[in-house]
Amino acid sequence: MARNRTEIINGVVASQLKPAGELPKFSVGDTIDVHYKIIEGDKERIQVFQGVLLADTGRGIHRMISVRRIVANEGVERSFPVHSPRLAKIEVVRRGDARRAKLFYLRDRFGKSRRLRDQRRGLKHVEGAETASA
Repeated sequence: MARNRTEIINGVVASQLKPAGELPKFSVGDTIDVHYKIIEGDKERIQVFQGVLLADTGRGIHRMISVRRIVANEGVERSFPVHSPRLAKIEVVRRGDARRAKLFYLRDRFGKSRRLRDQRRGLKHVEGAETASA
């Protein structure tokens, strides 16, 4: 009986998960755009929250991401449930190079020390510089 109950719960939870192709591959340290549906009265709009991914916690239906951005020299953090129907989409703007799983130390930093290195730091990804020197 207990096994049957867990199978029912797992079936309901599996129907709530977003398909694997709908979410992009992102990791901690990336700068991402989170498109979130906001309902005000009878109107619905999509608001974009762009910031650095600080933490990716949980798994399955309980998976949450914490995103931090700076607005008017104040840090603003928001947590989003990844499989929420209100989450329209996630876009990766820039890949950051992080050596730890949680980047909570960025809360204490400001200025240039807040920035993370780009993952492509070894590559010459500026095409204009190569053509100008030739």
